[in-house]
Amino acid sequence: MNLARRVLLIVLLLGAGAARAEGWPERPVKVIVSQAAGGAPDIVCRLITDRLAHALGQQIVVDNRPGSANIVGAQAAARAAPDGYTMFFATAAALVTNPHTFKSLPYDPAKDFVPVAMIAKGPFLVLAHPGVPAKNLSELMAYERAHRGKLAFATDGEGNFSGMAAAWLNSLMGTRILAVPYASMPQGVQDTLAGRTQLVILAIPAAAPFVRRGELRPLAQTSTQRVPGYEEVPPVAETFAGFELIGWFALVAPAGTPAEPLRRMNREVDRILREPELSRRLAALGFFSDGAGTPESTRLFIRGELATWARVVKEIGLQPE
Repeated sequence: MNLARRVLLIVLLLGAGAARAEGWPERPVKVIVSQAAGGAPDIVCRLITDRLAHALGQQIVVDNRPGSANIVGAQAAARAAPDGYTMFFATAAALVTNPHTFKSLPYDPAKDFVPVAMIAKGPFLVLAHPGVPAKNLSELMAYERAHRGKLAFATDGEGNFSGMAAAWLNSLMGTRILAVPYASMPQGVQDTLAGRTQLVILAIPAAAPFVRRGELRPLAQTSTQRVPGYEEVPPVAETFAGFELIGWFALVAPAGTPAEPLRRMNREVDRILREPELSRRLAALGFFSDGAGTPESTRLFIRGELATWARVVKEIGLQPE
């Protein structure tokens, strides 16, 4: 009889634990975004969380924590309770470039987070002022070698994406195109439109209106695949094998978060990302998605990106701040 009571007690306890896990979420879930409201990460996050709220039956609170190259938001997410009620809508900068461009960080991207789901990827366009008589990278290289000192990239600084991308392209092409850092990329774009700088690297949503009006000419794009809507723009990888520098978003959670919220969130995000309407909305913003993948595939992707940026930083000789 004692054995029977013990077995019954174990069964009841296991059942109660399963019920609690299946009951997640029992209150609103917070998703931290490390950039300001209205930016691309915030817009994409809200597109997904609006649908997630309906799927989970709970409110999803988007908490914008901009500042210090995504560090403010990442630190807040890393220090949050690992109970399944705080997630981090992470940018590539927060997880894979900051470790290489800063000497120290108040969070550890590898140890402080567990992956939940891949969200979306967004390539960039290498653009030229119409006055530059080049239609692709090969022609750009030839023109620059014949006109040393005549070309300049408008960048967001040597430790930021376009600055590092410009430096890597210079290294691969054997060119000496001047990189001009701007505190505000809109000013850099305006200078390129005016011809004061001749080249700029922009995310597709930012570049699209200038391309449509013929004010900037795309020479290449930074994904290894042709981009929908820009199929005629060749990847840099077609000239320099292995080149891929893309922006991306991933959903992660504080390390120690229970498995059930991670599995449920991954499942729901994957379903949402495969909705045709959401795919169209993402494409209009310059992003594409192959679904959420698995937490493991997301972890492997992030690890690969970390290694890529380590190689880039070493190749261009960038010193962490």
